[in-house]
Order: sequence, then structure tokens, then C-alpha cells
Amino acid sequence: MSVSMKEARGEETFGRRSGGGPLWQFLRGFIKHPVMVGSVIPSSKMLIDKMLDPVDWANCKLFVEYGPGVGTFTEHVLERMAPDATLIAIDTNADFTHYLNAKFADSRLDAVTGSAANVRKIMKDRGFDNADYILSGIPFSTLPAGLGPKIAAETSEAIRPGGAFLVYQFSPKVRDFIAPHFDRIDRGFEWRNIPPAQLFWAWKD
Repeated sequence: MSVSMKEARGEETFGRRSGGGPLWQFLRGFIKHPVMVGSVIPSSKMLIDKMLDPVDWANCKLFVEYGPGVGTFTEHVLERMAPDATLIAIDTNADFTHYLNAKFADSRLDAVTGSAANVRKIMKDRGFDNADYILSGIPFSTLPAGLGPKIAAETSEAIRPGGAFLVYQFSPKVRDFIAPHFDRIDRGFEWRNIPPAQLFWAWKD
């Protein structure tokens, strides 16, 4: 499909305003914080659909995303969320959070520069005691020592009963971090992603 000169100029203007296009932002983020970015290639549509399929969107008032990057998942979460729901996207990289706040003109999104280990404080500062669902693509197996267990414990405390921690990883080791904190863990796999991904749905029953 051809792109008009007007559309091309609009994309160029947005790219300058937000510090570059999504691919450039993703690559820059990976170079600056490689242990915090799971992959240099954004997730596939097939992985996104499978990961989000179990979410009860009608009863989701707060959705939290760890490591949103350039918003590959963020966009699809916003499409599915109710008009009165909130999405808090937490990333340690300010380049990503600034990019997301510039990219999405959606009052339901709050992109926050911070650590997933502080999720409960971040939520409380915004008037929330519990999240319905928390999504994570951060690579637990490469995090600094002690950080993975802390994030898993904080996440469990942050999620309401009946909610879930949704995790996509390229290593199955993440299960060791989350298993002590959740009552039931469903597992899946998505080949149609580069690289293929391990999927986990950890439920707080």
C-alpha cells in the first residue's frame, strides 16, 4: 500500500518529536539496558493474542505492564480495555516511557519510569490497592541477583484474588521465580515468534 506525502511527513514529525520511530527506540533501549530487555525483536501478533486471551476484560479495572518497551503489547491492551479502565506501564528506561506517553493519546495510559519491584508503591501513588492483571516480558533469568524474587513477591501481593500474572519469556526458568507465590500456573508456547516464547499464566485463586 502506498503512503501519501502527507502521511509520510506526519510519521517523520512524530519520529522527531518522540525521539525516533519504534524500531529505533527498541534497538536503542536494548543497547542501553540489555539485561532489562527480553529481545531485540518486538513480540508477534500471535504471541500477543495468545498471551492476552485469558483476560476477563469486562472485569478488568487496572492492568499493569512491566517492560512495555515501545508499546507492542500496550497498543493491544488499550484496544481491549474498558473505557473506564487504567493501564500502568512501568519501565526502567525513561526513553521508553517518554516515547509511550508521546505515542498514545489515551488518558487510560500512565507510562511510569520505575522498577517493577516497586509496583505496589507505584499503584498506591495512583490510588490503586490491587491490580487485576499484571503482564511481564522482562527477562527474569538475566536480572541482577535478588531482583527476580523480589519482583515475583511484590507482584503476588499487588494482584487481587482471582487475578493473574501473565509472563512471556524465552527461558522456562521464570517458573522458579513465580511458583512460590501463585496457586496455579498454566503454561503455553508460541512458535510463531522470534525467538519462540514460553508463556505462563500464574493465577492468584
